[in-house]
Amino acid sequence: MQTNANHTSLVAIGDSFTEGMSDLLPDGSYRGWADVLAGRMAARTPGFRYANLAVRGKLIGQIVAEQVDVAAAMQPDVITLVGGLNDTLRPKCDMGRVRGLLEEAVERLAPSCKQLVLMRSPARQGPVLERFRPRMEELFACVDDLAARHGALVVDLYGAPSLADPRLWDFDRLHLTAEGHRRVAEAVWQTLGYEAEDTEWHTPMPATLPPGWAARRIVDVRFARQHLLPWIVRRLTGRSSGDGLPAKRAELLPYEAPAA
Repeated sequence: MQTNANHTSLVAIGDSFTEGMSDLLPDGSYRGWADVLAGRMAARTPGFRYANLAVRGKLIGQIVAEQVDVAAAMQPDVITLVGGLNDTLRPKCDMGRVRGLLEEAVERLAPSCKQLVLMRSPARQGPVLERFRPRMEELFACVDDLAARHGALVVDLYGAPSLADPRLWDFDRLHLTAEGHRRVAEAVWQTLGYEAEDTEWHTPMPATLPPGWAARRIVDVRFARQHLLPWIVRRLTGRSSGDGLPAKRAELLPYEAPAA
């Protein structure tokens, strides 16, 4: 892997993972791994440009329809594509269709940039992972195959022990904490050929005593009320958390660090 990487532009596309939930900034917006990565790249390259077309809740069909052609037209040095995981979490999921749409996206994106980056998404330990693991691994096998055929890089977050740790996931159990996003940014940074800033990003966090049974039940009840039930209602009504929301950063413009 090269250690003198130099890229002048980055476009990130996908869903809430790439939008940056739940890495919350003081102004109420989200930062996330893609913003962290763009900041690092910009620090090395004057005039570095960045766009983030991701919108929470998007399925792979929506990403293809709404984001892929826009990203391809920008012709950046690097495009990151992470999508399909929301599809695998739906009760009814046509994995053949998901694979076909992902292939369509890669075929359209790969020729439009110098380097396409795909990912095997991280997965939190727990019963949800075990229930949907077969679909997720089918999706990741497709990612590996497409990368091999189209010269894309693959960032293996699914295989990183640290990112399975529930402590790196927000209270909603669906999105990474700020520390989780930082580790993802480091993983992508190294995969692109930059010199490592944290060689231990994939290493598990030190063990701590787990909370007691009563404390866990209180958290479970809060989680069900605040996140699980609203998620179920959206599934039953065909709505998405991203309905009506614009792209996070719709234009490929010089990177500016967010206010502290």
